[in-house]
Amino acid sequence: MKLKLGSLEKAINSLAKALRITEDKMQQGVETDELELLKAGVIQNFEFTYELCWKFMKRWIETNISSEIVDGVTRRELFRLSAENRLIIDFDEWMEYHWARNISLHTYNSEIAEEVYQITLKFIKAAQDFLGRLEMRND
Repeated sequence: MKLKLGSLEKAINSLAKALRITEDKMQQGVETDELELLKAGVIQNFEFTYELCWKFMKRWIETNISSEIVDGVTRRELFRLSAENRLIIDFDEWMEYHWARNISLHTYNSEIAEEVYQITLKFIKAAQDFLGRLEMRND
């Protein structure tokens, strides 16, 4: 059964657009308040896209391997299974994205926001790669 990947593709495109706009504004030298607002938007897009990524990992494994294997697994185990099945390349990076997602939800300060923003710059490439792998293997 083919997975419908449209929502994931839209989320990744939205995150890429938010990053592109923010990076452009940074080069233009916008005010700090505007930059903080733009970065908050990037982080919100990151959170949403990250959530869709792990849910699609789980759906793909349920559909193509076994629904029982992912029933109640931790994110760590899900990422391990995804790496074993070549859906993702770097398990440790995905654990970093998981950490960033969790920390962005529970605490807000400018230092953490900046750290999550920097992680998002790496995440977009991993999310795009993940989508490409799903597309190739979406039977």
